[in-house]
Amino acid sequence: MSFVSLANIKTPIALGPLDGRYRSVTVPLVDYLSEAALNRARITVEVEWLIHLSSEGVLPGAPTLNDKEKEYLRAIAQNFADDDITEIAEIESQTKHDVKAVEYYLKRRLEKARDILGESSHLPDMQEIVHIFCTSEDINNLSYALVVKGAVTNVWLPAARTFASTIARLAREYADMPMLSHTHGQTATPTTLGKELAVFAYRFDRQLKRIEATEFLGKINGATGTFGAHAVSVPSVNWPEVSRSFVEGLGLTWNPLTTQIDPHDWQADLYGDIAHFNRIAHNLATDFWTYISLDYFHQNLAAQGSTGSSTMPHKVNPIRFENAEANLELSCALLDSLASTLVTSRMQRDLTDSTTQRNIGVAFGHSLLALDNLQRGVAGVDPNPAKLAEDLDASWEVLAEPIQQAMRAAAIAGATGMANPYERLKELTRGRRVTADDMREFIKNLGCPEDVENRLLELTPATYTALASDLVRDYLPSM
Repeated sequence: MSFVSLANIKTPIALGPLDGRYRSVTVPLVDYLSEAALNRARITVEVEWLIHLSSEGVLPGAPTLNDKEKEYLRAIAQNFADDDITEIAEIESQTKHDVKAVEYYLKRRLEKARDILGESSHLPDMQEIVHIFCTSEDINNLSYALVVKGAVTNVWLPAARTFASTIARLAREYADMPMLSHTHGQTATPTTLGKELAVFAYRFDRQLKRIEATEFLGKINGATGTFGAHAVSVPSVNWPEVSRSFVEGLGLTWNPLTTQIDPHDWQADLYGDIAHFNRIAHNLATDFWTYISLDYFHQNLAAQGSTGSSTMPHKVNPIRFENAEANLELSCALLDSLASTLVTSRMQRDLTDSTTQRNIGVAFGHSLLALDNLQRGVAGVDPNPAKLAEDLDASWEVLAEPIQQAMRAAAIAGATGMANPYERLKELTRGRRVTADDMREFIKNLGCPEDVENRLLELTPATYTALASDLVRDYLPSM
């Protein structure tokens, strides 16, 4: 059987789901982490280097650019669009070198400057200043720093902050809603739903602060980081200072000591921090999935808008949380690989990072997709107070903990008859169902001081949440 080749149909088909099935969610990253966005950033760096050198008066004989010429140069990147993307691709098909293609593309624009600016423009005579003293990695490292910074600041962080704020809001909303805990999958000391959500919100906030504090490093210092060609060609210039002012002018942190490449340490730090955030989110996704399976959360069918099983009509699957899990795992796998491999480059340079860095967008895309699924998933569930209360009322054995601890405290304070509290509670509770009546009768026969006995008799699984609500109100930061 033969098929029409899908690779040759008129409308290109995406190989990966981020640019196909899920494009509506991940498309904001295209402006930063696509190949076209990288080329636009390269143009920006090349243009700003040209302007920087002429403005600084570094190169003897180089003309000083006027405002119109600077505006013309910067507009090359600002107006970068379809035809320009195609043109650079065509140039690269000849050069077999991506940065060289950008250099030639930019020189073509300088050639045409007088058509726009008039015959007095210096730009056509400045073609040999384009890319002067630069190795490709001088342009690439700065371009990647700019696009990754843009993606983090303008796309990923807002999505992550929005989700973290959602969890914090729900934590406050449900701060007083009691819930049975499960440690090791077994019934355990009650908590509140809000306090458990606050744990996640607090973790998210801490991790996001680390990501927000990221330093995006850059360098521009030649083929092996020595300013070799710079110092020989124009020895009178303080090239490290020119480099520093240029990099900082791009909004980046200057790295003075590198080989041909920036070592990518800042990228490793950033990707490690985002992977850590992903794993916290993964933990939340699995917890929500479990709470749904316990009926602690009801899925809001209208909000979910899903069919569920294709054969079992009663089911609405927690698909948002499952999709989030899978995409977080894919994102972490890529981020871990980026973080562990980018920091190694053989001696002064190898090109293993070139193709690796082209997958940064994929790593961010899966994380962004997961955040979208989590946001939708959390919006599509509601707590089930009836089930929460039912499970609490069926678990009076959890009061064994506070009773035996209260007995110990009473003994230390001088009360008699409080010996072997742990063993006595173990005999009552382990391996058998304990009712409210069983527990209260046991308390009455302990011989505790009257104030202790009264306090324990008033206790129920639903009221044994101690400071859970206060912890949410007192320690969860504003988000």
